[in-house]
Amino acid sequence: MTFEHLHLDTPTPGVAVLTFDHGKANEMGSAQLAELDRLPAWLDARGIVCLVTRSTKRSRRGTPIFVAGANVTERAGWSDEQVKAHVRYQRATLQQLRRAPVFHVVLVEGVCLGWGTEYLLVGDYRVATPAASFALPETGLGILPGAGGTGELWTQVGVPQALRLGMTGERIDAAEAARIGLVQEVAADGAAAMERALQLARLVGAKSPTALAAFKEAVLDSVGVGEAQRTELEAMAYERCVDAGEAAIGRAHFAGIRKGEIPPWGPRRGGER
Repeated sequence: MTFEHLHLDTPTPGVAVLTFDHGKANEMGSAQLAELDRLPAWLDARGIVCLVTRSTKRSRRGTPIFVAGANVTERAGWSDEQVKAHVRYQRATLQQLRRAPVFHVVLVEGVCLGWGTEYLLVGDYRVATPAASFALPETGLGILPGAGGTGELWTQVGVPQALRLGMTGERIDAAEAARIGLVQEVAADGAAAMERALQLARLVGAKSPTALAAFKEAVLDSVGVGEAQRTELEAMAYERCVDAGEAAIGRAHFAGIRKGEIPPWGPRRGGER
């Protein structure tokens, strides 16, 4: 499985780094979406447990860019039905990546507009730098954020902040993004953000891939459901770990785990979507 528009590498076993660096401003179009659609299978085939997304794109003046938005220019000449089908496809693609059984850290340095801000919702943890800025300008273009910015953003930042961002198009900086919960940390610069992501990746890499996947699935499935269902989801996820043999491995290697040793967890087992 090859990628022409997205840049992927695996600096250490179990860790993948996805780098955006295409076009003038990392605008996201059909070609990039097609590769994002294949990304979960690529991650699974390589036993990836932590994915880091970043950008190395710079403008001609050297301004960092994360993603400046969707590739709207490619839609020139499209029919209304083609536009609607494409937006449904991009929404489904991001939802699939959201459910990938990995810990996904998104690093944002630079301009992060429209689709770029929506991509943050795919991540499990977001780290920005002071150079980052965020906005949802879509309503000024006669549309609305259609890749999660309308249906999912409020679950992360609350209804008032989602309405503020989507209805005013106001651009906010990294500090404000952290205050409202759009990002979780602000690092000093790109290098510090990457080091923080790799620090998290090392912690994730010591854990059971099966337990990681079961935990993430149960947490995401618990959003918006009642207490009884949440309790059952937790029970099923726990039992998945037991049935897969991971609990027995943990018990057998408990002393070593306390010393920082990594037991022979093996590949992810059971419950894959």
